[in-house]
Amino acid sequence: VLMAVFFFLVSLEIKREFIQGELSNPRQALLPIVGAVGGMVVPALVYVFFNYQESITLKGWAIPSATDIAFSLGVLSLLGKRVPLSLKVFLTALAIIDDLGAIIIIAFFYSGNIELNYLILMGVALIILICLNKFNVKIFLPYLIVGLFLWDFTHQSGIHATISGVLLALTIPHNKKNLKKSLLLKLEHSIFPYVAFLIMPIFAFANAGVSLDGLSFKDLLNPVPLGIVCGLFFGKQIGVFLFCYLTIKMKFADIPNNSNWLSFYSVAILTGIGFTMSLFVGNLAFVNDIQYIDGVKIGVLVGSLISTLFGYFLLNISTKK
Repeated sequence: VLMAVFFFLVSLEIKREFIQGELSNPRQALLPIVGAVGGMVVPALVYVFFNYQESITLKGWAIPSATDIAFSLGVLSLLGKRVPLSLKVFLTALAIIDDLGAIIIIAFFYSGNIELNYLILMGVALIILICLNKFNVKIFLPYLIVGLFLWDFTHQSGIHATISGVLLALTIPHNKKNLKKSLLLKLEHSIFPYVAFLIMPIFAFANAGVSLDGLSFKDLLNPVPLGIVCGLFFGKQIGVFLFCYLTIKMKFADIPNNSNWLSFYSVAILTGIGFTMSLFVGNLAFVNDIQYIDGVKIGVLVGSLISTLFGYFLLNISTKK
């Protein structure tokens, strides 16, 4: 239920960005979109490389494909105004699109057996929400009531229930001419503190803990944690930077303003901070094979930590005046 609220907030941000934000301009949107695609495909391939011989562990291919918005932006904020605004915007947009990709992956690859009756009820609830949007209903209560039914129908249908948060967010109206009257902005501002300071910490405390008793370096070399560490650290930076570099060189997009290739590469390294989203996908991937969960946690924590340290160190050098 709490993660559905998290996805609701992320989807509100995505919708706002596409309507009025940095992603509303196709040329500006292209670079983070291409970077996000590279940052999902290459880490997944790296993980598959280490796990292709084992069908059970192969289910975790999407774990290193996600970027944690809060932690990656938190590292950038440590350097304050030394980091160009354009790089912060790029990382924010990429992380948001990354999360959208994770949502799609969850919907298609980590849902259960589909129940047609509940799927139809989902469709009915969604149609009602779309009607509320079309009639420009600016009170959240009707959306909330229908949204609760949508969550239950989604849960019962076999599709992962967090998807209901995405569908609900996409029907929330946004008034870009009068921002003070925008229901989308009001919800985004009111929900953000609860997600940032309540839901995320609860999720982190509940899922990040791992017993270090008897743990050795050899455990990191098991296929699951090794695939995740290499996917997050090597796969992410290679995928994001290479895809963006080729796009810029082919003149389809421009490198972010006031940045250089070294600072841009540093941000690509920071996309390897997976944490929340990677842990969430890992729990879904191995929900019936919990013996791999500790390996997932170790891999995510180590991969994210290395990406944080290297990304911050390189960014600190590249932004010195």
